[in-house]
Amino acid sequence: MPKDRATIAVAGASGRLGRLVVASLVERGANVRAIVRPAASPENIGQLRRLGAAIAFADYARASELVEACTGADCVVSALAGLREVIVDAQTLLLDAAVKAKVARFIPSDYCIDYTKLTPGNNRNLDVRREFSERLNNARISATSVLSGMFADLLTGQAPVVLFEKKRIFFWGNPDQLMDFTTMRNTAEFTAEAALDPVTPRFLRVAGDQISARGLMVVASELTGTQFKLLRPGGLGAFSFIIKVMRTLMPAKNDLYPPWQGMQYLRDMLSGEAKLTPLDNQRYSEIKWATVQEVLAEYMVRA
Repeated sequence: MPKDRATIAVAGASGRLGRLVVASLVERGANVRAIVRPAASPENIGQLRRLGAAIAFADYARASELVEACTGADCVVSALAGLREVIVDAQTLLLDAAVKAKVARFIPSDYCIDYTKLTPGNNRNLDVRREFSERLNNARISATSVLSGMFADLLTGQAPVVLFEKKRIFFWGNPDQLMDFTTMRNTAEFTAEAALDPVTPRFLRVAGDQISARGLMVVASELTGTQFKLLRPGGLGAFSFIIKVMRTLMPAKNDLYPPWQGMQYLRDMLSGEAKLTPLDNQRYSEIKWATVQEVLAEYMVRA
């Protein structure tokens, strides 16, 4: 299908990743329909319209509104973010609407490490993605999940790995275990390409960069001109024990990213169990993949 004729509906379009997906689709000539809740702020709606998206208001409690928002779309892309009530419950409502609207394809809100390789029960936010994936597998619609590791953007502050002030790389386990990082922009670009691709496999795996804790030490040292060192408190067994204790003492069940959730994600990256392979980076040749070094260098210029 020619890109300039495709209509793509994007749920969660007002979020950071969702806006990037919308922008990437518009750049590629797609007709973009942003599915927006009626309570969305005028500022968010204005941003989406300026990007070039048409707005489709839909209350997730009203199935008919979701069906109308999906009708005529060639693919529905979800960039919804939240806990089980969003990733499982709301996405199921969106999925049912896409099926009723006879949409050909659905891309769920995954954009993460490879949860298909992990033991259920060890990572809350990935468990809910696995649960929805099972529902998606049984739906009468073609589906493709984009797995992209950790957002490389998080290394500039939110993920406590590169500790600039202390000149340390914080990690557990093996310092040479490669981890997968992809910027939000690259993830959005790849998702847009996949949404416009009429034939895609169930899973597509990409990594803008693959780098270990030792590799991060080298990169940070070169960028700053100061020798960084590795900071390893212990092995992965000890890390898992600390995660369990933190979750018991500070359950924060309604928080999307409590400290122990980020620790679960980092542990599963450092273990190598959720490593992305094989990679599909070359599937869409127009994408220029940003390295971790480029991300950190840009951050240092801004800081």
